[in-house]
Amino acid sequence: MPETISRPGLDPGGHIAREGSLASVPDAFRPVVAAVHDRLPDAFGGRLHSAYLYGSIPRGTARVGRSDLDLFVVLHDEPTDGDRAVVRAFGETVDQEFPQIDGVGTLLYGRDRLLSDLERYDLAWFLACLCTPLLGDDLAAQLPRYRPDSLLARETNGDLARWLPRWRERIAAADDTERARRPLVRFMSRHLVRTGFTLVMPRWHGWTSDLREMAGAFGAYYPRRAAQMAEAAGYGHEPVGDPEVLRSYVDDLGPWLAEEYARVHGVKAPRPD
Repeated sequence: MPETISRPGLDPGGHIAREGSLASVPDAFRPVVAAVHDRLPDAFGGRLHSAYLYGSIPRGTARVGRSDLDLFVVLHDEPTDGDRAVVRAFGETVDQEFPQIDGVGTLLYGRDRLLSDLERYDLAWFLACLCTPLLGDDLAAQLPRYRPDSLLARETNGDLARWLPRWRERIAAADDTERARRPLVRFMSRHLVRTGFTLVMPRWHGWTSDLREMAGAFGAYYPRRAAQMAEAAGYGHEPVGDPEVLRSYVDDLGPWLAEEYARVHGVKAPRPD
């Protein structure tokens, strides 16, 4: 069993260091980021509290034509169906205009939800540690510092069992084509790898957002599942449209991981949505 040592991703006090920065955005993606910065205020007006980037673009690891643009948008009030429609249209417009990105994914929440006790170790942690400020007042200033402990593990990814039935529905509803299955494989692969990593994160005692490093950390503690997780990390970057991969996720790796997660860390507190 690997011994617990201090890992990358932590500050000198043992807290998870915030990753990403606007300075790290690759040159090819700077026009996209500038467009989002200029246009988001017009899209939401005075309802916009703040906006953030996350993912490979602010980490400086994005690949032209392969990486998506990930946004986290915070409103002063809880978002409405109209706000969600605005977000979808905004993302589609930006995606069509800039060929260097492969889609836009946007998280949309209200300020009070993010600062609530219920989200303190989930959405709030995500914003404080994994998001790069783009617009408005940074809510991280109102949040605590976070350590890679069991509480954080439980409240970030301790709900896989609730997701699996929805995944099965999405698989069943998808067109029976390789092209339709690839996005599902990419999404589910990333989710499983990140869940596997946070399962061992308190013992590994560090943080990383690199899928292959996450899979390696997991495999050191669960060698019998190491090959599966390493393969999932690969599909998170280069997805295939193989239906057998999806079936293995919802019938084997996913159920096992959900059960082991609940045994080690417990189950995430239910959310309203």
